[in-house]
Amino acid sequence: MKTFFTRTASALVFVAVMLGGILWNPFTFFLLFFLVNFFALQEYFKLIRQIDTDFANTSGLHRYGVSIASCAIMLAFTGSNFILGDINAGFIGWWLAIIFLMVLPLGEILFSKDFSLKNIGYSALGLLYVTIPFSMLVNIRLNAIDIHYTADQVGTAPGWLIPLLLIIFIWINDTMAYIVGSLIGRTPFAPAISPKKTIEGTLGGMILAVAAAGVYGHFWGSSYLALQHWLVLAGIAAVFGTIGDLIESKLKRMAGVKDSGNIMPGHGGFLDRFDSMLLAAPFAWIYVQSFML
Repeated sequence: MKTFFTRTASALVFVAVMLGGILWNPFTFFLLFFLVNFFALQEYFKLIRQIDTDFANTSGLHRYGVSIASCAIMLAFTGSNFILGDINAGFIGWWLAIIFLMVLPLGEILFSKDFSLKNIGYSALGLLYVTIPFSMLVNIRLNAIDIHYTADQVGTAPGWLIPLLLIIFIWINDTMAYIVGSLIGRTPFAPAISPKKTIEGTLGGMILAVAAAGVYGHFWGSSYLALQHWLVLAGIAAVFGTIGDLIESKLKRMAGVKDSGNIMPGHGGFLDRFDSMLLAAPFAWIYVQSFML
């Protein structure tokens, strides 16, 4: 019972912080995911150190350099939305990212006990796996989106809408996959990675997430997005969110741990909470850039 109340309380706090950060204003959205990115990246590094102990031998310059580069990349994706003095924060971010990404291999060569391209690869993969997706999500939020409903009908969607929809669709997919899998799941989906996932549950979650998006989009959401956008975004969240969940599960299994961290009592770490978003966000960004602007 105590565990149930702990999980419920931490979940309510999590939802309140997320909604506040997403909806309040563009800066709170950036700040929220700036912090999520920083801590998720540290959890990724922790997993890699447990998978390959050689990564623990990287120099302090390497570790701090890649963390600063990560923060700079996040800043770079804000573009001209935030101004520091007479210079936009995006410009500062790009230059800091370039400088520290150049320093990263130099620090590995000069200060590590044993120079290893493998360790540089682990860090670069962390930036690609964690930082770039969150940066793309921030980029979507900070830019008003002109939605082309038809060839001659254009509307504007609020910046927070698509990130919030991705989170909602991922939640619907996960919840429905669990329910369907519990009721009729028989065939293991990826037993070596996530033994509890079933093909029936996975497909059921995806279908119901897209169906829910289609129903809402048709009856109530057409003033925000055209129906096809509701369907495609739900499909991206369901399909790539599921793959993202499996990737993080694989990393944890390789590291021999149950959770990536313990920031949320009963819910694990930042990577555990946002693993699905790490793969869904880039594909949503590509879709937005290609078909919604």
